Amino acid sequence: MPKILLVEDNEMNRDMLTRRLEKRGYTISIAVDGGEGVAKAKAELPDLILMDMSLPVLDGWDATRQVKADDTTKGIPVIALTAHAMEGDRQKALGAGCDDFDTKPVELNRLLLKIEELLKKFPPKPAA
Repeated sequence: MPKILLVEDNEMNRDMLTRRLEKRGYTISIAVDGGEGVAKAKAELPDLILMDMSLPVLDGWDATRQVKADDTTKGIPVIALTAHAMEGDRQKALGAGCDDFDTKPVELNRLLLKIEELLKKFPPKPAA
């Protein structure tokens, strides 16, 4: 099953998303700040990253830029997750390198559609 790296500092959001995504067959890895997210992306090479934009240590904007600037991780699709729902925030997320954008509170069916679309566009690599 595809592996998703969830970069989220809010414990309730992490728990809820992890349970709901695992129930649908995804393997979830967790990072609690942007710095840890970048490190785990490089170490684990997940199939997709769900990136909160408001993170401690390194915010989601800069964490995404670092992921997309690295040759080993630049091909991993990133979905920005943010409570900021202004049109400018979507453009800012896409400008930082995110492949898609979703708002909080997360509406699971909408997020699942976005995950599935990106995994079709960027198919998971076969396990070595």
